[in-house]
Amino acid sequence: MTGAPRFVVREIALHERPVTLRLPFRFGVVTLTECPQAFVHARIETADGRSAWGGAAELMAPKWFDKNLTLSNDDNVEQLRDVLRLARAAHQGDSSADTAFGHFARHHDAHQAACAARGYNPLLASYGPALIDRALLDALCRALGVSFYAAVRGNLVGIGPRHPQFAGFAWDEFLATLRPADSIAARHTVGLVDAISATDLTQPVNDGLPETLEQVVERYRHRHFKLKVGGRIDDDVLRLTRIAAVLDRIDGEILVSLDGNEQYDGAADVIALLARICDTPALARLWRAIAFVEQPIARKTALDVDVRAIAALKPVIIDESDGELDAFVRARARGYTGISSKTCKGIYRSLLNAARCVAWNAEAGAPRYFMSGEDLTTQAGLAVQQDLALVNLLGITHVERNGHHYVDGMAALPPSEQRAFLDAHPDLYEHSHGATRLRIRDGRLTIGSLACPGFASAAQPAWSDLPPLAARGVAR
Repeated sequence: MTGAPRFVVREIALHERPVTLRLPFRFGVVTLTECPQAFVHARIETADGRSAWGGAAELMAPKWFDKNLTLSNDDNVEQLRDVLRLARAAHQGDSSADTAFGHFARHHDAHQAACAARGYNPLLASYGPALIDRALLDALCRALGVSFYAAVRGNLVGIGPRHPQFAGFAWDEFLATLRPADSIAARHTVGLVDAISATDLTQPVNDGLPETLEQVVERYRHRHFKLKVGGRIDDDVLRLTRIAAVLDRIDGEILVSLDGNEQYDGAADVIALLARICDTPALARLWRAIAFVEQPIARKTALDVDVRAIAALKPVIIDESDGELDAFVRARARGYTGISSKTCKGIYRSLLNAARCVAWNAEAGAPRYFMSGEDLTTQAGLAVQQDLALVNLLGITHVERNGHHYVDGMAALPPSEQRAFLDAHPDLYEHSHGATRLRIRDGRLTIGSLACPGFASAAQPAWSDLPPLAARGVAR
């Protein structure tokens, strides 16, 4: 930590780009067909005068950060723009030199308070700093000529007890133990309106890419799956039975997670679902394959509910309840043993929770606590690459990937931008069906090229062509 470079934030530009889905994606209470993607472009200056730009990107997904049904999708997107503006204003109004982590720590609590004053929940508030922190770290890595992996493992980011939640850990020693791999398994998402077989296709896209679960398994050879469940047990069991009929044809071991997306009222309902799955003969293999259940209970009560009875059947993790830095600590007291990593919630939060898992497992004398890698339809380019690099460095061996299925790769981007990413990362991308897209073979993503200078990207978006973030009250 003593060798972490300090820098000043000189400029932060906010952009957005529309994204249209090739297939509708339903999670929780919303079915998504289009969504803007936010971009942050930030310039720093180090103490020795070096200047560098860095970037980050993330969808502004409605009805996930804030599921208030009185708000429209446009309202949700404007909330996310607003937290980005707030975070940018805080950084640009502070000319102090600090480490990458120091910039995060000095602004975190004040930003959360400013967002709370606007009625924003902590998860929503985290979105703005999450993108800016990644852009600043990207810039730092480029200024130093090092990879994200090297910057974190050597603690060039300066993680330490600057924020009280980060106190009590031997950060230099912990970070040095992290070992990224060259590939990772992709856990395919089966959404609530996704087609299982061809008989479900009423209006097929016919773009040559997989549209049904059967086609996905045939093309990508996945062995890891994330199955959405919707809170109606009879409907859930019926749908899972149809899914299991497809997964049962796969040779060898499979792994499944169930995502409740806050759709269950309490622990008893989740237990009832799991009991039905366990007692259904057609779901025998699927039951054995379930690794964990993700956020089944609504966030407003999830951390007040004791889930140890659920955890006696299958481990339970939090996702949407992870709004504050101490959420995993509170969840652990209720019987949760896992937590998701998502770059949209913040890279430092993921590293903190990874350190907690190591410490708690040492106390327990067994690998009881864990992290999972989850998606928010991360798009090809900066978003998916930075998320992949983070979960890979944390030692997570499989990660939910869904953006490549619901969106037609980079088809909507300028050809020059597509080619830049393909040339820079030929192990991760391929050109097929008219566009650059993720390359998945035997259910895995090859990601060795992410160990490049910068935060996991040797290519950049066409920044000069990106529209600015929409002005307040202007919809795009």
